[in-house]
Amino acid sequence: MKPLPLALMVASLGIAPVNAGSHHEHGIQADAQASVERSFDIVHARITTDGRVATFHMAVSGEAGVSRPTPSGQLAGSDVFAYVWPTTLDSYEVGFEPNAGILALAVTSHPDFDDTPLFDENGDGDLGNDGNLWHSHWVVLQPNEQCGEGALGVVDIAEGTAPRLPRTWPGLPILIDSPGWQPTVDGDSVEVKVAFDDIADVESARFDGVTAGLRVNANVHAPLLCVVDVRDIASGDLSLPGEVNL
Repeated sequence: MKPLPLALMVASLGIAPVNAGSHHEHGIQADAQASVERSFDIVHARITTDGRVATFHMAVSGEAGVSRPTPSGQLAGSDVFAYVWPTTLDSYEVGFEPNAGILALAVTSHPDFDDTPLFDENGDGDLGNDGNLWHSHWVVLQPNEQCGEGALGVVDIAEGTAPRLPRTWPGLPILIDSPGWQPTVDGDSVEVKVAFDDIADVESARFDGVTAGLRVNANVHAPLLCVVDVRDIASGDLSLPGEVNL
């Protein structure tokens, strides 16, 4: 299926006005939408700090995390489901080159591959078999016409180049990090607690909330990972209106 342009994806969601109110306080408030699967229907997104820990929070109108991709049995063409916080943070703050694109924290599930080689999320002694469990990443996004008109993709690492990468980069040829921040998926909410000793500007950052489907390119590179299905956007227009601690 050909990916929809980002603008068309946004328009097709029939976004209701923000600030509809919910039991989650502050941050970005959004109305529930009957047209969006409830486990991806965002009603609230927020980032708060306490000491040197930032909590990335997202709430949906249904039960978070209950919907995961159907296994395809191969990496090429496989699907990724994600809860994403795009931010205005500089990509340099988490270990990439400066101003490499939109730095986003993502909580993802993808049963056909494992991209957290340093961590054993299911505790079975095998580091390479738990991609289906919800886990966190930093990713760098840019518009990529090869993903579809107006669509976003995770930035590829061009062959023969050696950009600055985080120490926990999982070895894929894209700007992705697997820092091991374990998400909590409980009831209607997804949360990730991130230590930010090395992120100087987190409290001045702006953010948004997005739920989306991504897909691994059939050629498994250039581009490797495209956003193909935006489910919901907290702000309605990806304007990143959220302010940390507000």
